[in-house]
Amino acid sequence: MPDLTILHTNDLHGKLSDRAAERIAREKASFVNCLLLDAGDAVSSGNVYYRPGGEPVLARMSDLGYDAMALGNREFHFLAAGLRSKVKLARFPILSANLRSKDSPIASSILPSVTFEFGGLNVAVFGLSVPMIAKRMLVGRLSPFWFEDPIEAVAEIVPDLRERAAVLIALTHIGIESDVELAGSVPGINLIVGGHTHAALEEPRFVGETAIVHAGYWGRCLGKVEISLPGTPGGRSDIRWTRINLE
Repeated sequence: MPDLTILHTNDLHGKLSDRAAERIAREKASFVNCLLLDAGDAVSSGNVYYRPGGEPVLARMSDLGYDAMALGNREFHFLAAGLRSKVKLARFPILSANLRSKDSPIASSILPSVTFEFGGLNVAVFGLSVPMIAKRMLVGRLSPFWFEDPIEAVAEIVPDLRERAAVLIALTHIGIESDVELAGSVPGINLIVGGHTHAALEEPRFVGETAIVHAGYWGRCLGKVEISLPGTPGGRSDIRWTRINLE
């Protein structure tokens, strides 16, 4: 029996069928220590327009019991009103450790990380977003937001999170190659659950001690990671991953 199970999706783009939702709910209900995560771009809106009433898929994900998601480029909007509208139906934390804001209160609802506790097992999850606005860009004059380089942003917070958690998970929307760079640059991350490039891996990609998993796109698959912690300090965690077809 694994110490922790991670179920994950990414790049849904508003596509979460009844069949997929039912299977996700069954899978989550079958595990005790389980997190249901999404690696961003769950919504279907583009980067310019947004639905004033919010994104229905986030309400459905909330009903399914999602525990957290990364802020993807689809969830982001360069105006505070747009970002607020895009994320308001999510009843779970939305994470981005590299989002910055000049003066917008909505940014305070986008958390850098969140920690879960399962019977004494602390699990820290931090989010990363693909940078869409830099301080030097012209659109930065209109927007209260900008993004720092993802790897530079988390290099500062990982040591503290590592001290407080037995398992450290990066929930990223930066693409598979950037995930590889992250794993090679910032030690101490057990698992990277990624999205953005729509990669459907056949098996985990390991960089040192860090496992990287991506589960495709459009709700076609659900990733399942089973983590068994080492029995002695300093040992390597056993990480097993399977991709479940939801179609």
